[in-house]
Order: sequence, then structure tokens, then C-alpha cells
Amino acid sequence: MSTSDDNQIIAERRAKLAALRERNAPAFPNGVRPTHHAAPLLERFESHTRETLESEKVSVCLAGRIMLKRVQGKASFLTLQDSTGRLQLYINDDGVGVEAHEEIKHWDLGDIIEAKGELFKTMKGELSVRCSAIRMITKSLRPLPDKFHGLSDMEIRYRQRYIDLVVNPDSRRVFTTRSKALTSLRGFMSEHGFLEVETPMLHAIPGGAAAKPFVTHHNALHQDMFLRIAPELYLKRLLVGGFERVYEVNRNFRNEGLSPRHNPEFTMMEFYAAYTDYAWIMDFTESILRHLAVATTGSAQLSYAGQTVDLEKPFERLTIEQAIVRHDPSISNEMLHDATWLRQRLGKHGVDCTKSPLSHAGLGALQLALFEEVAESKLWNPTFIIDYPVEVSPLARASDRDPTITERFELFITGREIANGFSELNDPEDQAARFHAQVAAKKAGDEEAMFFDADYIRALEVGMPPAGGCGIGIDRLVMLLTDSPSIRDVILFPALRREE
Repeated sequence: MSTSDDNQIIAERRAKLAALRERNAPAFPNGVRPTHHAAPLLERFESHTRETLESEKVSVCLAGRIMLKRVQGKASFLTLQDSTGRLQLYINDDGVGVEAHEEIKHWDLGDIIEAKGELFKTMKGELSVRCSAIRMITKSLRPLPDKFHGLSDMEIRYRQRYIDLVVNPDSRRVFTTRSKALTSLRGFMSEHGFLEVETPMLHAIPGGAAAKPFVTHHNALHQDMFLRIAPELYLKRLLVGGFERVYEVNRNFRNEGLSPRHNPEFTMMEFYAAYTDYAWIMDFTESILRHLAVATTGSAQLSYAGQTVDLEKPFERLTIEQAIVRHDPSISNEMLHDATWLRQRLGKHGVDCTKSPLSHAGLGALQLALFEEVAESKLWNPTFIIDYPVEVSPLARASDRDPTITERFELFITGREIANGFSELNDPEDQAARFHAQVAAKKAGDEEAMFFDADYIRALEVGMPPAGGCGIGIDRLVMLLTDSPSIRDVILFPALRREE
């Protein structure tokens, strides 16, 4: 439909609204209290016979949007859509009166109405409402997308999500599933003794992750503040304070690019458990994902992009080196311990090792960079990549068996990172030294390196019990649960360039 056509329709609808106002008819009345919804009525009465429904005389009151309209002389049929589904309305002169019926014939698709009447079944067996009273409660001034073509422009779907939700039942299903998953997640955490908390989103010092923050300014304090990149350091302060199991579900903000798996504002769940380690956290993370899959889809066997994702079997665990060698057999373990070779191989993949953060990278960081190029996208079924290098894990406890690696994991499913966790570093002197190394990296040009957080060191000096923690990307998890190809499909209002 062209812009001129749209403008003509809007003008016609505005004229109808003006006519309503001229008659002193309530154009946008309040006090609407529907007693029923479409889907429960269909579920309950779909199997009833015409005769049974006629004898039961079930009175209903619904409210929703007109999605289809068919006028046949003395009878009209409207399809009403509410938050649960659609139900057909039958209107005739005898039911609502000649004058009211004539007005209904001029209503438009998209108008929101209230309808009262009795349930019955048509000759074709379709459950419907024989209306005895019906009124418009919101006049829609803009046309809905053509019913045969729908809303196919992805840019418009994301920018005008309200239209997308009206006309695309799959979009409503995605966000209903998201809500169900979060409700189930909170219940699961509570059952396992975790306390839900809220920590600041405005930070004086950004920390808890390697990322570039958004900067703002607090006028009263006369200082710059940062939208949080992670809640980690505050949640671990709570472990110091005596809470043994805490979690938070909330927004993080990272000033990075947009992609099918990245949005600058995204939802994470981070949880921390005292007296555990990364092995326990891996087992628990696995149980969370399996529980959510069953709770939201009914099965731990998921389908994503036409392929099966098996959350039922124990998740595989590989080191970075093992994953590289498995997915690129031309690479040997000896090669992975040659920094010069690693830099040359990364160059063949288009990675510039002369720029930060790889310009001064050690062997571990180079191996991780190569893993991201040759193995990450191939990790389809759930796989924990474990034992990350110390130099890229500034908040993780070093391994007792090898001081160059940490007790850290990242969980990958369908080729993308879903979770990141580790045994927490609780040695204040070691942590201070790691922060100093991050500050040096920042001075060398690494914009994602961490700041030195003196108060966090002070908290560790009070004493934090040994603990494990993990962050799970809720948006990416919902992508998996709903078979959605882009993170924008699971965020109601994703970040977009401002409209001109």
C-alpha cells in the first residue's frame, strides 16, 4: 500500500472520528470490563454441539480488535482478536438493532470494540458470539498491514513492534515464551535457595566484564557515571556481606556494534553461590537450561534453524586447544604453543594482531582468538569450553594444577556463547595485581580493559568465601527456545538508528 493510499485511509478514519464527536458519542469510552477471553472459550466450548450450546445459553463479554469484517445484507461477521486469540462475532438487526448494526458496517479493521452476547455455533460449526450489544471503545486511525502480505519488512517490525504484535501471532508467541521462561527461571532459582537482589545500574567505576561502557554525567555529583556492563562486582560484595546464594535478572549495557547476536542493551541473569566452584556451577547451569527448555517447550530436545539441539544429554566439556584441534584437524597442539605461528594463522583469518588487544597478547589470548575464528561457530550442541587463560580472565581463580589457566568456562550452543562462569577469585592481593594489569592494558589502547576498583579490593580484604558464579544471556537463550534467528526478534524494542 502506498503512502498516498495510507494518507487517504487516515483522512477517512479521522472523518469518522470527527462524526462521532459531533454526535457527542463517546469516542474513547472507559469502564470496559471484559469477563471472557477468546482462547479459553474456544478450548472449553469448541467440542460442544450446536444444540448443547443453545440449551446452556452461555453469556459472554469480550473486548479486542477487529481483524476481519464481512457484511452480508442483514448480517455481519467480525473477527475479534484479544490477547489470547480470535473469536467470530455475529451481528444482525434483531440482536443489536437496525441503527447500531448500520453503524457497525462502517467500522474499520483495527478498531477496538466491546461485544456482549451468547455463544453459539454456525451452520459450519464455528464457535461464535451472537451479539446483543456491541460498541466501539477505541477508533483506530491508521490502517493495519494488508492481511495477505502481513508485515514482512523487518525494519518496520522492529521499529513498530506494536503493529508486529497485532498482526503476527508468532511474535506474540515469542514474547509470551520469554515471559514464561523468566517466570520459570525465577522459580527454579528460588527452589535452590537463591535470593533475588537488585544492584546499581549507574556505576562510578564500570567493572565485571571486558567491554566498552556507555558514559553519562551526574549533575548533582559533578562526575561521570557509567551504565553498567555487568553486576558482578556488586553481587560478589553481597557474598562478602553474608548472603550465600544471590542472583539478579536485569539489563546490562555495552557500547558495541549491532548484529544478529548483539544489542547494546541486553538482559542477563548472574548468580553466585558460596562454597562452590566452576565444576558445580557448570552442573547447575546445565540443569537451569534443561529445566527451562522443558518448562517452555515441553522437551529438552529443541529444534533450531532446522537442526536438533539436544539439551538432554550431558553437555560436552573441551579445552580451547581441544576445540581448535577437533574443528580444524590441520592444526596440531605443537602449533598452538608457537606464538609466531598463531599470529600468522590469525592473519590468514583477517585478524590484525598488531592492534589492541592482541598487539601485546600472550599465548593464551592468541589461542582464544584462533578458537573464535575456527571453532566457536561449529559448537552446535551444548559445549562447555573450559580452562581459559589467566590473561583474559581477570576475575577468575587460577587453577591449582596450572597457574597460567583459570577455573573458567563459557557455554556455547548453536555456535554462540550463552553463558560465562568461573570459580571466583577471592584473594585480594591477586585481584589487585590483575586489576593493575588491566589498567596497563587500557593505557596501551585496550578500550575494553577493566578499571581498578579500590572498593571491591577493600571488600575482598574483609573476606569473601570461596564461590562460583555465572552469567547467562537471557536474550540468546530465548532465541534458542523460540527458534529465532536474531536477537532483535526476542527484544521487544531493540536498538535502532533514530528515524529521520
